[in-house]
Amino acid sequence: MTPAALAALHAEAFGAAPRPWTEGEFASLLAAPGVFLRAVPDGFALGRALAPAPGGEAELLTLAVRPRARRRGAGTALLRAFEGEARARGAAEAFLEVSARNGPARALYSRAGWTAAGRRPGYYADGSDALVLRRGLDAVSTGLSP
Repeated sequence: MTPAALAALHAEAFGAAPRPWTEGEFASLLAAPGVFLRAVPDGFALGRALAPAPGGEAELLTLAVRPRARRRGAGTALLRAFEGEARARGAAEAFLEVSARNGPARALYSRAGWTAAGRRPGYYADGSDALVLRRGLDAVSTGLSP
């Protein structure tokens, strides 16, 4: 997927809340060390290996699924693909941030074994808190093929 396609899909998935990421932001992220992308036609997961060595950490930067494709397994598949890639890059645990107001995403992460690690009050532009979630990656499969 190109940065333009990622930006368009991100805007479709998230609308204006809190703010869609731009083509330039995606281009910069994709060029950064340790950043990886897993994509399917109706969504994508963008992650980063923060300490690419055994026992390191990874961060899920964003996971976007088109509204018409939700509740059909794409989000779960993308999340598992991120987890598998992070593990393959040496991460022992992963972190993400999700809006406290995003019930569907919170449910997805909970079903996948992600647990609370912290809270960032008023983190998003709309004033909502960010929930910091974590998951150990020791038993994660490799997810989708590249």
